[in-house]
Amino acid sequence: MKQAPDWKEYSVIATGDGMKLERWGSITLLRPDPQVIWHARAPLANYPRLNARYIAEQRIGEKWEILRKVPESFLVHWRNLTFSLKLMKGFKHVGLFPEQAVNWDEMMRLISTAGRSIRVLNLFAYTGGATLACLAAGAHVTHVDAATAMVARAKENAQLSGLADRPCRYIIDDCVKFVQREIKRGKRYDAIIMDPPSFGRGPNGELWKIEQQLDDLLTLTEQVLSDNPLFFLINSYTTGLQPTVIKNLLTLHLGALGGKTTAYEVTLPTEEGIDLPCGCSGLTIF
Repeated sequence: MKQAPDWKEYSVIATGDGMKLERWGSITLLRPDPQVIWHARAPLANYPRLNARYIAEQRIGEKWEILRKVPESFLVHWRNLTFSLKLMKGFKHVGLFPEQAVNWDEMMRLISTAGRSIRVLNLFAYTGGATLACLAAGAHVTHVDAATAMVARAKENAQLSGLADRPCRYIIDDCVKFVQREIKRGKRYDAIIMDPPSFGRGPNGELWKIEQQLDDLLTLTEQVLSDNPLFFLINSYTTGLQPTVIKNLLTLHLGALGGKTTAYEVTLPTEEGIDLPCGCSGLTIF
């Protein structure tokens, strides 16, 4: 089990009844979390400084309920990185997965100590948390996501973090099709990051199901690894995919290259003294 280090503007205040109460700077939100199957010690919706809560009910659909003023966008910082967040319409997300800081920390260490120029491919790159971490450590990054709005947010976060002038290609594309084209073009990367959703669709309606397609995606992406790779990271929020599953996939695909593979549950500490599970990651270091 690993936990994200160095968060000063984010914390999980309390959990229970399928919800988590979070502090993002000066904004406090109550959001669903399917892993929280225990009861809350006190009613979370009664928290006195709650700004908004996400409601998902069959009768009324899914929506944000605003209880206290929430700016259209608000900022949080991790180390020297800055992220612009907002309440997404029709989704419980705000544009950042703070538990991933544990992987940002490790990627920054690996890149900054590599002693050479590192080219990174970040697939399903969302709003750019891993992209910013790699850029800050000195890497060249290719950032790929199918959602135009998320790529725009990643560019905004790079600007806010003072990294807009760093070498980064922002690509709006289906990740599988992009990797297929990179293979044909003979492109190679020293590090690959992927954070695939459990289920999704590409810009042209391409269907993605992680249990059915992750192995095939690994078959593709191992073909764009350079002859001197640094690392390969997979992150998963899919409840059924245990760390050993991710470790097995990486070992079967990359074991012949001589890397060392570890897999671990990713969690966040809570102010109530327990750990909140947030998926798992697998990392091969060469």
